[in-house]
Amino acid sequence: MVGGQQKIQSQQKNAKKQAGQKKKQGHDQKAAAKAALIYTCTVCRTQMPDPKTFKQHFESKHPKTPLPPELADVQA
Repeated sequence: MVGGQQKIQSQQKNAKKQAGQKKKQGHDQKAAAKAALIYTCTVCRTQMPDPKTFKQHFESKHPKTPLPPELADVQA
């Protein structure tokens, strides 16, 4: 058994470690990345983060399909 000052130090170290674990759990990179993908291709259902990328994708992957109206004024 640990006693006295060592016990207090051990408890403080454990509390700090627990707080660090909670911080790591708070930020989920997968969820953040998924939330950033807000544009979905109407043809292949691929998700993209911004309209510029969406327009480039649409022009390269679906050249024969007419451009959706939301991409008409986007500068690529």
